[in-house]
Amino acid sequence: MGPSPELSNGQEVVVFHSALGLRPAVLSFAARLREAGHRVHTPDLYDGAVFMDAASAVAKIQELGFDELIVRSQAAVTSLPSDLVYAGFSNGGAFAELLAATRPGARAAILMHAPLMIRDLGWKTWPPGVPVQVHFSEGDPVRSQPVVEALAARVRASGATFEQFNYEGSGHLFADIDSPHYSPTAAEAMVKNVLHFLSRLA
Repeated sequence: MGPSPELSNGQEVVVFHSALGLRPAVLSFAARLREAGHRVHTPDLYDGAVFMDAASAVAKIQELGFDELIVRSQAAVTSLPSDLVYAGFSNGGAFAELLAATRPGARAAILMHAPLMIRDLGWKTWPPGVPVQVHFSEGDPVRSQPVVEALAARVRASGATFEQFNYEGSGHLFADIDSPHYSPTAAEAMVKNVLHFLSRLA
């Protein structure tokens, strides 16, 4: 059975999970994108491990090492086309940002509850014409607006667009139904903004 007309016109997207692992919310987000006609990949960087609290997730990152997670994220896309949209939730946004910045052919980056500091990821120049969209709750305790603005400056200097969406609320993983900070209203608004962003890339 061949691809549907919607699929053939859609984007190829890779979505990296947060520090908590490949939780149902990430898979649900990917399913929404597939329903809209996009091809979506959800690599598991933890070999199946999923966590419900930040302390366990941090322990997992320390066990593997952040450099190893970068290697795993790079390996996850080696067999995929170069013209990918890179998306990531929280810690996964670091891998989406890094790959969009350094792997030739990127179409865009979608950073949810991210980005991280540029100096920590090591890239210098944002590739020309690769737009970025970021999503936070208004009171996200993890968000650093100066970090966001530093990324925005480099993206815009490359000639690409940068969009930031802030949603009502004070939690971090507001789009994760298993998170105590889950907001169905904000989560749905974010999905709609992402889908609109992807449709403009077509």
